[in-house]
Amino acid sequence: MPILRHRPATADDLPTVVAIPQHADELFFCYPKGSWPFTVAQLSEAVDQREASTVVELDGKIAAFANFYTCVPGEYCALGNVMVAAWARGQGVAHYLIEQMEHIARERFSAREMQLSCFNANTAGLLLYPAMGYQVVGVQERRNHLGQRVALLQFRKPL
Repeated sequence: MPILRHRPATADDLPTVVAIPQHADELFFCYPKGSWPFTVAQLSEAVDQREASTVVELDGKIAAFANFYTCVPGEYCALGNVMVAAWARGQGVAHYLIEQMEHIARERFSAREMQLSCFNANTAGLLLYPAMGYQVVGVQERRNHLGQRVALLQFRKPL
């Protein structure tokens, strides 16, 4: 049975976290404003502007990362920068990460709702979020890192 635990991300974690996206498409899914190759400086800037940056460890090794790009205390938190290492996928890490971020949103920010977005090509996310009770509330047209049209699905879930 894998051992999962979470904790606040530290500056020492950032070099490991930036190695999670394996290519430009994966970086676009988790950080559309980022540019390939992903760097510690880019992630550090995002962390400085966001709330509750969190890592998940699987058997003691950093396996996932997420944070909130917006939190309105008493109302909602918007989840972003969700990344799961390729070696850790399919082991419940993403589910655990989302559950922990929901808990942080409720406990630290008294959030009544979690919001998140997922690009149409991110099959894993599109399957995970509804399975965890998230409902699509909107779709926006965006451009990916290659300038191609993509759909950004917006999800919400009451907490």
